[in-house]
Amino acid sequence: MAISIKLPDGSIKEYESGITPAEIAKGISEGLARRAFGAIVDEELWDLERPIEKDASVKLVLDKDPESSRFFRHTMSHILAQAIMRLYGKEKVKLAIGPTIENGFYYDIDLGETRITEEDLPKIESEMSKIIKEDLPVERFELPVSEAIELMKREDQPYKVQLIEDLVKDTGAEKVTFYKQGEFVDLCRGPHVSSTGKVKYFKLTSVSGAYWRGDENNKMLQRVYGTAFAKKSDLEDYLRMIEEAKKRDHRKLGPALGLFTINYEYAPGMPVFLPKGTEMLNQLLQFSREKHVEDGYREVSTPQIMSDALWRTSGHWDHYRDNMYFTEKEDQQFAVKPMNCPGHIIVYKSSSVSYRDLPMKLFEFGKVHRYERSGVLHGLFRVRGFVQDDAHIFCTREQIQQEIMGVIDFVQKIYSPFNFEYRAELSTRPEDYMGEVELWDIATKALEDSLLAKKMEFKVNEGDGAFYGPKIDYHIKDSLGREWQCATIQLDFMMPERFGIKYVGPDNEEYQPVMIHRAIFGSVERFMGILIEHFAGAFPAWLAPTQVSVIPIADRHAEYAESVAAELKSRGFRVEVDDRQKSTNYKIREAQLMKVPYMIIVGDREKEDGTISVRLRSEKDLGSIALQEFMDKLSQEVNMRSATSIFE
Repeated sequence: MAISIKLPDGSIKEYESGITPAEIAKGISEGLARRAFGAIVDEELWDLERPIEKDASVKLVLDKDPESSRFFRHTMSHILAQAIMRLYGKEKVKLAIGPTIENGFYYDIDLGETRITEEDLPKIESEMSKIIKEDLPVERFELPVSEAIELMKREDQPYKVQLIEDLVKDTGAEKVTFYKQGEFVDLCRGPHVSSTGKVKYFKLTSVSGAYWRGDENNKMLQRVYGTAFAKKSDLEDYLRMIEEAKKRDHRKLGPALGLFTINYEYAPGMPVFLPKGTEMLNQLLQFSREKHVEDGYREVSTPQIMSDALWRTSGHWDHYRDNMYFTEKEDQQFAVKPMNCPGHIIVYKSSSVSYRDLPMKLFEFGKVHRYERSGVLHGLFRVRGFVQDDAHIFCTREQIQQEIMGVIDFVQKIYSPFNFEYRAELSTRPEDYMGEVELWDIATKALEDSLLAKKMEFKVNEGDGAFYGPKIDYHIKDSLGREWQCATIQLDFMMPERFGIKYVGPDNEEYQPVMIHRAIFGSVERFMGILIEHFAGAFPAWLAPTQVSVIPIADRHAEYAESVAAELKSRGFRVEVDDRQKSTNYKIREAQLMKVPYMIIVGDREKEDGTISVRLRSEKDLGSIALQEFMDKLSQEVNMRSATSIFE
């Protein structure tokens, strides 16, 4: 039977049913066939050797296409599992899951009491290389559910049995898919490359623990991470970036610079900010506060603990309770706030509101607490207690687009001093949503229209909105090209309705306002962690905890050093005097290690001339300069909140 295949250029060709993408590629050119990793058939990723039985649109996935990594990285995860089975014994290895992830892949494995360590990775890599050289065909086959379960029981793979049973329960599937390469067989829906020899450039990167199904009540498995690329140069570039990222790891750099510590015995997931870190936090908040006031926001402060009745009304009780902390006194239950929005509704309801009062823009640096499982806590990036630069705009329906566009502009004002590139995503209605679909559609269109009006490129993230409304999420790109989700703008018709808040219109009738939730830093702690890694701890002068280190060459210069420091402090600069009994070179190196932007060295000549000698942490030597000139230029740099030194 003939079928029609539509190709990307719009042409339609007739083939016999059962044609494979590999045969289509070969029919076009041998070169194309060699470059192809797989195909996209009617928007589904498709193996090269998998037959096409009906009319379809087909696009070959080549080495240059972003989808190609899904094919070869998925196969690499199977090669990893196969290598571990060969090394540790098939009867001992229980396989869980082995998906692709951004920039790589992993496999979760149960090895009983046997532990895989970082030192074991080279021998696993060596076995993987052997499997690649064997160039084993990767074959796809299907089995009825009963036969599939029986096969996995014979193979003594209990996690795979559970996956099949859950798949049947969730979807009613009658068949499941397996892949085979040599002696290795795995439950998998694909996609994969056609043989193990198609992938060459890989590296195992780390080992960690992972609960089965992400549930801390389940068994802890071992997760082996790896990465793979189509080109050797891409792998080398990525590994260099990984090494650089390790040097910038905020969990090591932050404590080393005296910024923060986390005590996992007494306060897991609760960062403790040290004096220097607190200074940096204060600078971030001061900057943000100035911009909020300029933009017409009014600052408020709401309670940390409020009655559970508030959270039942807001919807958090039904949709967010598992992530909240609770306490009880005098037979009344309270919740520690995970978000600031209900508190801002209390502010709104504290007085009568007219349409003339709208938009009402409230902001708060609100401390919130959210329960995160201990297994996912990660420095400042994943914590249980943090400050949000939270704001809520109450407005009329007619004001929605104007206010959303205003927030889009405000994001740029906040991000500009950090030289971040960023992109936007529009997240739509999730499965677990409150309210009417009609209101969701209105809210989603308002966000989309605002992005279009601002000519911002964005992609749609289906089903990832908050339970009370759609949202725009901002993803910033750091100096290593990594992306972080930070700012969010959420449009909410639901909470105003649940709390019954109103405003009096020009006709003296009551109307329900719309609520815009937004945060720019998001979690201030997490944003600080991003900044530590983005700048590798070498913060711009306006943000640096210590802006200037004054270094006297000898004891006889200490008094002059103190007078220089006093002048700097009088201008508002953050200054330290290093008068330790150490060599000048030692103290300069120490200041550089602590990422201090400027070092002032004073000796006999400087004391006699009333000047200073200035060095930058970049090791640039400015030589002798008048203190007043230095302070004027540094003041200019700080006031501009420049990301680079004015002296460079």
